[in-house]
Amino acid sequence: MHSDPALDKLCIDTIRTLSMDAVQKANSGHAGAPMALAPVVYQLWQRHLRYDPNEPLWPNRDRFVLSVGHASMLLYSVLHLAGVKAVDDEGRATQAPAVSLDDIRRFRQLDSKTPGHPEYRMTTGVETTTGPLGQGLGNSVGMAIASRWYAARYNRDGFDLFDYRVYALAGDGDLMEGISHEAASLAGHLRLSNLTWIYDSNRVTIEGHTDLAYSDDVQARFKGYGWHTLTVEDANDRDALEAALNDAARTSDAPTLIVVQSVIGWGAPHKEGTSAAHSDALGEEEVALAKRAYGWPEEKQFYVPPHVHERFAEGIGARGAQAWQTWLASFEQYARKYPELARELELIERHALPDGWDDGLPSFAPDSKGEATRASSGEVLNAIAPRVPWILGGAADLAPSTKTLLKFDGAGSFSAEDPHGRNLHFGVREHAMGAVANGLALSNLRPYTGTFLIFSDYMKPPIRLAALMEIPVVFVFTHDSIGLGEDGPTHQPVEQLASLRAVPGLTVLRPADANEVTQAWRMALSARRRPTALVLSRQPVPTLDRTRCADAEGVRRGAYVLADPPNGAAPSVLLLATGSEVHVCMQTYERLTREGIAARVVSMPSWYVFELQGRAYRDAVLPPEVDARVAVEQGASLGWDRYVGRFGETIAMHTFGASAPMRDLQGKFGFTPEHVYEAAKRQIARVVASSGLPGGN
Repeated sequence: MHSDPALDKLCIDTIRTLSMDAVQKANSGHAGAPMALAPVVYQLWQRHLRYDPNEPLWPNRDRFVLSVGHASMLLYSVLHLAGVKAVDDEGRATQAPAVSLDDIRRFRQLDSKTPGHPEYRMTTGVETTTGPLGQGLGNSVGMAIASRWYAARYNRDGFDLFDYRVYALAGDGDLMEGISHEAASLAGHLRLSNLTWIYDSNRVTIEGHTDLAYSDDVQARFKGYGWHTLTVEDANDRDALEAALNDAARTSDAPTLIVVQSVIGWGAPHKEGTSAAHSDALGEEEVALAKRAYGWPEEKQFYVPPHVHERFAEGIGARGAQAWQTWLASFEQYARKYPELARELELIERHALPDGWDDGLPSFAPDSKGEATRASSGEVLNAIAPRVPWILGGAADLAPSTKTLLKFDGAGSFSAEDPHGRNLHFGVREHAMGAVANGLALSNLRPYTGTFLIFSDYMKPPIRLAALMEIPVVFVFTHDSIGLGEDGPTHQPVEQLASLRAVPGLTVLRPADANEVTQAWRMALSARRRPTALVLSRQPVPTLDRTRCADAEGVRRGAYVLADPPNGAAPSVLLLATGSEVHVCMQTYERLTREGIAARVVSMPSWYVFELQGRAYRDAVLPPEVDARVAVEQGASLGWDRYVGRFGETIAMHTFGASAPMRDLQGKFGFTPEHVYEAAKRQIARVVASSGLPGGN
C-alpha cells in the first residue's frame, strides 16, 4: 500500500465523523472514545490485522475484541469502511455488507445491526458481545489459548494452519474491573505472546477524572504479571503506534500491553434529560465545530469521501485476501496429506460432533449406596472427551473435587511449555474462568468449567453473556446444596439454583443419579447454541433401579414420571423433586405405596426443557386434576409455585444453612422422608376436605 498521509488522515477522520453523526442522530451513545481512538484502530486494521473482509469467519483470522463496548461506533465505522461482508446462518459469506451506511444511520435503534454495544451473531465482524467492562479482555485470553491449542494439535511441518493473533482494546474501566486482574494474571502465567491489549489511557470515567478513584501504576502491575509493556504517548502518532505493534508482534515470550495516551472527545447531551452517563453526543453546534476542525463539510452527515473505501481495500482488503487465499491453498494440500485432522477441523467449523460420539456412554447398575453425581459426571466426561478431541476445560483450582480432570492418556495439561494439553488450570479465578471459556467457545472449541455452585455468583457475567451469545459452554457446578455439611452457610448454596434458572437461554440440569448424569451430558454437548449448567452433588446418592422406575432418557424432556402407583392407578398425590431430593421422595413413595396411597414421583432436572414440551406431555406428567402436590429441593423455593399451585407445599430453604454434619442439617431443614411423608398426608387431607367427600377432616 503506497504512502499517502493525507488519505490516511481522511480515513481516520471519516471514522470520527461517522461516529459523531451516529451518536448525534440517536441522541444516545458515546462518540468520545471513537474520536480519540480512530488513529489506533485504523493503524491496527490497515497495517497489522490479518483479516479478510470477504471471508470474515476464516479460521486463522486475527481477532479484534472491542472490550470498551460503549465505543461500538468505532467498530461499526471500521466494519463499514473495510467492506466486511455479512455471513448467513450457516457461516457463509454473502455479498451483503456487515454494516451498511443505513445501518450506521440506525445506530441504537430497534432491530438494527448497530446496537449500543457490539453483539455477537447480530453483526458480522463482532467477535464477542461486549459491554460489561472487562469481559472482552477475559474472552481475548480464551481466544489466544485457542490459537495456541489449535496450532499444537493441527499444525504440521510446512503447514502452519494456526498462528493467529488476538488484539483487545481496553479502557480505564476495563482495567479497574477485577476480571482484568484475573485474566491478565493467567495470560502472563501462560506466556501468551499472541495476545496484545491496547489500553486507552484517557484518564476519564463517567464520574470524572480517574484521580477520583484510580492511581494504579498500570505498567508496573502488568510487568508483575509477566507482560511486556510499551507506551505510546499520543494516540495520533501513527509512527509510534506502528513501532509498538511491530514490537508486540516480535515478542515471543509474553503477552504485550500497549499503553496509549489519548484525549477523549467529549460533549454535552443534545436533548434535555439525557444523562451524560448514557450519552456523549456533542450537540449539533459542537459537531459542526469538530467537523470544521477536521476540514470536513459541516452540512454533510454520514459522509464517506471518495477514495476512503478504496484506501481500506488497498490495505486490509488486499492483505486479508492474499492471506486467506494462501491459507486456503495450504489447507487443501493439508487435507490430502492429513485427511483425519482435516475432517476434525471441518467438523469444528460446522459446530458438529463426530459420528458415534455418544455411543456406549456409561450405564450405571442399581446401587443403594451409589455415588455423588459429581463423581459419575467425571466418569461420563472422561468417556466422551477422548471421542471429541476439541473438548477441553478445567476448574478454578478445584478439579480433584469437581471431578473435572481429564485423566485418559494424552489428555495432559495446557501450559506455556506444552499447549497440547486439554486440562486447563484456571487457578482461583472463577470470573476469568467463565470469560476465558466463552472465548474458547467463540473459537469453536467445546469448553467446560468447574467449581462449587456457591461460586456461580462469581461467574454470573460470563454465564449471562454465554446465554446472550448462544454459545455452548458447559458450566459444571458441584457441592450443590446444604448436603455438603460442615463447611457451613458460606459454602452452602441456597439462592444460586434459582438465579441460574432465571437466566434466559441457559439450560440448568440437576440430575438425580448417575444415569441421569449421563443423559445430562448428552444433552449439554448436543446443544450447539445454548450453554448448560450441570448442578451436581457432593454427597453420594443411590443409583436408581431402572427396572423398577422409568428410564433416565426422560431427562431429555426436562421432567418425567419416575414412579407411579401400582396397577395403573391414578395418582392422588404428586411428589416433585430434583437432584438428591428425588431419593427422599422415592423413600416417601415406598411408604405411601405400602399404605395403599397412590403416589407419583416426578424427577424434574430441567424446568426450562420441561416447559418446551407440549401441553399434552406436561399435563400427562403433572395432571391438572391432581391438586395434592409436594415439591422438595434444597434451595430457595422461588418458582416452585408454578408446579405445586397456590395450595401445594414446597419443602425448600427459607434461610441460609448451618455448619453441621449433613444428616443433622437434613433433619433441621426438613429434607427427610418423614417430613415429606407428613407433607404428602397434609396435602391429601386438604384435597379431601375441600372436596367435601366423606372422611375429610
